Amino acid sequence: MIDKINRQWRLVARPVGLVKETDFAWWEETAPAPGEGQLLVRNLYLSLDPTYRGWMNEGGSYMPGVGLGEVMRGITIGVVEQSRNPQFPEGMHVLGVLGWQDYAVSNGRGLSILPELPGIPLTAHFGLFGHIGLSAYFGLLEIGEAKAGETLTVSAAAGAVGSLVGQIGKIVGCRVVGIAGNDEKCQWITDELGFDAAINYKTEPVQRSLKRLCPDGIDVHFENVSYQMLEAVLNLINLRARIVLCGLIAQYNDRTPTPGPSNLGNLLRQRARLEGFIVTDYQGRAGEVIPKLAQWYLEGRLRYRVDVVDGLENAPGAYNRLFDGSNRGKLIIKLT
Repeated sequence: MIDKINRQWRLVARPVGLVKETDFAWWEETAPAPGEGQLLVRNLYLSLDPTYRGWMNEGGSYMPGVGLGEVMRGITIGVVEQSRNPQFPEGMHVLGVLGWQDYAVSNGRGLSILPELPGIPLTAHFGLFGHIGLSAYFGLLEIGEAKAGETLTVSAAAGAVGSLVGQIGKIVGCRVVGIAGNDEKCQWITDELGFDAAINYKTEPVQRSLKRLCPDGIDVHFENVSYQMLEAVLNLINLRARIVLCGLIAQYNDRTPTPGPSNLGNLLRQRARLEGFIVTDYQGRAGEVIPKLAQWYLEGRLRYRVDVVDGLENAPGAYNRLFDGSNRGKLIIKLT
């Protein structure tokens, strides 16, 4: 039997600012064999997510930092190639944090078994379901408590999470205004995804545009980008507004701390709520959400798009597309 070669990217330096390929080392070794109760997974797709930037730091973020010399942590979709665990038969597709590599051995803890969904491609578990769909659904409906007739604003509205947030907002009856980084993205979220309006934050003054497009104020805001974006929104929040803090992607590469919003007092005056969340808190409830998202997708009420880059070797170079705005949809590496 020919040994399988496991290609890996290992973190070898703490990035300063944007990630560089020299922060990683390419490594090849024989793929491990599963022991009793374990399984060998061959990764098919690797998700590239902004949160990885925090994992590359020494202190980490909500998870410990990746150790220097270790395989870079990352969420993957894979297929079980060998199994000595009866809960995971060979040929089954799974999702888990198995790293920037071709093969990984697991005891099954932390792995999600992916359901077979006729008419829905495997990549939908990154672009529509998985951590992306859970972030959008629970962030908007449980943290944000969005309801019919309310005004919802979304930053990074053409991103993987933001684009779903806006569409789910429309499904539950909100008026939705998205904020994105170029005219093509603004056109996509209004013409194809059904947002009521869009703001190109690079060519329009955000606060002035929000005031014009949200004449009755803002009831729910879903923040993915920065304190500066949040500050523009805070000036327009209504009584009992809810602000969902999902991410601050524009600040993940900052070398010094960024000052927070100067108008947090509006939260007090409007008795509003600002709440952050981490999607892993909801991982155990995926089963109750995936059928709803699948139904909306099959009914044509929910759309997504993925941006697939071929080749594990291209992962470090592709990663910064998350921060320069050049990706179109959920950024995924297809391992070949």
